[in-house]
Amino acid sequence: MNTGTAGGSLAWAPDGKGVYYTRHPREGEKPDEDLNFFQQAYFHTLGSDTAEDRFELGKDFPRIAEIQFEPHHESGQLLLTVQDGDGGEFGHYLRSSTGEWRQFSQFGDKIVNATFSRDGKSLYLLSRQKSPRGKIVRVSTEALNVDSADLILAESEDTLVTSFYGRPPSILPTANRLYVQFQRGGPSEVRTYDLDGKPLKAPDQLTVSNAGGLTPIGGKDSDEILFYNGSYVVPGAIFHHVPEKGSTVKTGLASRPLVDLQKLGVTVVREFATSKDGTKVPVNIILPPGFDLEKSGPLPARVTGYGGYGISLSPGYSALNSVLLKQDVILAVANIRGGGEYGEDWHRQGNLTNKQNVFDDFAAVLKHMIDRGYTSSGRLAIEGGSNGGLLMGATLTQKPHLVKAVVSHVGIYDMLRVELSANGSFNIPEFGTVKDPEQFKALRAYSPYHNTKEGARYPATFFLTGVNDPRVEAMQSRKMTAKLQSVQGNPKAPIFLRTSFDSGHGAGTPLDEKIAQSVDVHAFLIDQLGIEYRD
Repeated sequence: MNTGTAGGSLAWAPDGKGVYYTRHPREGEKPDEDLNFFQQAYFHTLGSDTAEDRFELGKDFPRIAEIQFEPHHESGQLLLTVQDGDGGEFGHYLRSSTGEWRQFSQFGDKIVNATFSRDGKSLYLLSRQKSPRGKIVRVSTEALNVDSADLILAESEDTLVTSFYGRPPSILPTANRLYVQFQRGGPSEVRTYDLDGKPLKAPDQLTVSNAGGLTPIGGKDSDEILFYNGSYVVPGAIFHHVPEKGSTVKTGLASRPLVDLQKLGVTVVREFATSKDGTKVPVNIILPPGFDLEKSGPLPARVTGYGGYGISLSPGYSALNSVLLKQDVILAVANIRGGGEYGEDWHRQGNLTNKQNVFDDFAAVLKHMIDRGYTSSGRLAIEGGSNGGLLMGATLTQKPHLVKAVVSHVGIYDMLRVELSANGSFNIPEFGTVKDPEQFKALRAYSPYHNTKEGARYPATFFLTGVNDPRVEAMQSRKMTAKLQSVQGNPKAPIFLRTSFDSGHGAGTPLDEKIAQSVDVHAFLIDQLGIEYRD
């Protein structure tokens, strides 16, 4: 059994007669309060009783373990990666074809990714040891000695992307090449090297885009790959790259744009705001058709952000953006600290006791949009979800004068009690705990629920939550809504709560519910920003 907190993983045995899988303890194996924790690895033979499943690994894993498998079927080996909660610390284990498990990386050693070479004789590791933006080293699967690993790719100005939770690998060795995904402050790109790290010609890609999803095709001697590429104005597609021919061809696995933003005349500019401590913060600004900064004057705008868990906000097409762009609304995406846009230092500068930097960065982006003349406070909305919902809550309580409207999806607002929820323990490596005096002080200082003020003039706010959310309890949105409604000093700025019984934490939400949520959010924004809707 797996839950929506630790997730889960599954891998087929080489002979197809069974599967390796993850599960939480069964009743009787742990106290009731621990049944959604202590994830471990087991093996199930097809057709057998699950009670006979073989334990593989994990009795010594932490309470908030999260496991991911990568099999190498030709050699019969299995790679297991375990994360200690959601804070970015990983351990790695290798299972031989005869069933022996060996650990070669542990929490705190800064090895954050591992993947097999094509022949299974070595592992390529993404290491942050003295390299916060990442380096790639290689070890043989026979020796498994990280201390004597070969350096393949040294740290550079750009950041090596980490991959977990079942995402496609960010490092892909093929027969003769090494494809690597880099993060460049928001946009990402794929680069190519030989197996020893010498640069080779990379696949053709869009500018200011998101590139990744590396997938090998062909036999064991092939260097051909499929990869994903898309931008804010061009829908994502799968491309076929054949290095021997120097060709990169768009396949039929592509989204047909419901609205062609390129033909519509939508453009994208990338600028930098200056945060409170002088840090330069990227902001990607998506401009409506015909926009001219000198002539158009301040327009309505919506700014989004996230800033947590080392997650980077990369460019992505959304047909829904056209709803606001056609109403001459400027859209912007802020690449603030807490994410992984500039490596682990960028992440660490925005987590635990440094979390206030995240909110300062976002406020700086909002001020940048106003000072540059794109918009004004009276025409500015912000939107975010989950950890980005916390960002919304902190912004509206710390800088209520900066924005006219707030949309916050499945957010966290009571930072002093969140760790008591089912998923709260997994967040402690990212946010901290009230049991640590310094971390408690930081949490209390920015916790949105605890920093509302009687009679303050807060912007109009629309909270959305799902009663089946396994990651952020609906209680968080309910409490924050009630608190804001009770202290709101601006009678013209309503505080709404929308509760869904069909949705959780975004994933798995039925299409009709997604449409209904979108309609309500857009209606709220159009109303609060004073837009005369043009059909």
